[in-house]
Amino acid sequence: MNKARIGLFVTCLVDLYRPSVAFAAIKLLEDAGYQVEVPEAQTCCGQPAFNSGDFGNTREIARQVIDAFADFDYVVGASGSCIGTIRAHYPDLFENDPAWLAKARDLSAKTYELTSFLTDIASIDTVESSFRGEVTYHDSCSGLRELGVKQQPRKLLDSIDGVSVNEMQHSETCCGFGGTFCVKFPEISTRLASDKVDNICDSRAPVLLGGDLGCLLNISGRLQRLDKPVRVFHVAEVLADMADGAAIGEGED
Repeated sequence: MNKARIGLFVTCLVDLYRPSVAFAAIKLLEDAGYQVEVPEAQTCCGQPAFNSGDFGNTREIARQVIDAFADFDYVVGASGSCIGTIRAHYPDLFENDPAWLAKARDLSAKTYELTSFLTDIASIDTVESSFRGEVTYHDSCSGLRELGVKQQPRKLLDSIDGVSVNEMQHSETCCGFGGTFCVKFPEISTRLASDKVDNICDSRAPVLLGGDLGCLLNISGRLQRLDKPVRVFHVAEVLADMADGAAIGEGED
């Protein structure tokens, strides 16, 4: 067992809608030899407030997160958007507060998206999973542009015998969720989601994977409304061999 301690950042959407993603992340990290803990004091990362320009409340939320994860060697989360908020934006929130700026920078430097941590830090090349079939992959905006997550999940998927990644066109294009964007600009959001569905279906893969639950919930909802028989999973569930149950959105009204 690696002596390094990882604090798992669960994220609000995972906690409320898809806890299996957190359990999959824990399994992958423990299989890699790390001690994993889930601090009870953690809260939302503050992204909705930040995106809305409410920087005062975002700072208060960020202070709670910083304190909750201060004692861990690493912080890992299965979400490009939440981890991107911590890594890319927390230091900017405290640029006029030297004491908290130092703490924010410390947290930023040790915080990683799950597949990035597994490949770039833990040097994991292969995973064991019984999942079989063709999949396509959606690159979330925050994971791709703020964290550089692109090849890491694909590298791990390629290590699974029987999994074939059919790349869709425009995999790097936004799905239309964008946190509060889908609320402020619903018509644009719907068009982006519909375009994404077209690209998914054109790939002819029966399964969609991604690394950000917000994107996956948005896309799965659009797939269902357009009556497209594509199953949706978080990539962690496939990598951890925990994708044998209901897909995202199945059984939901």
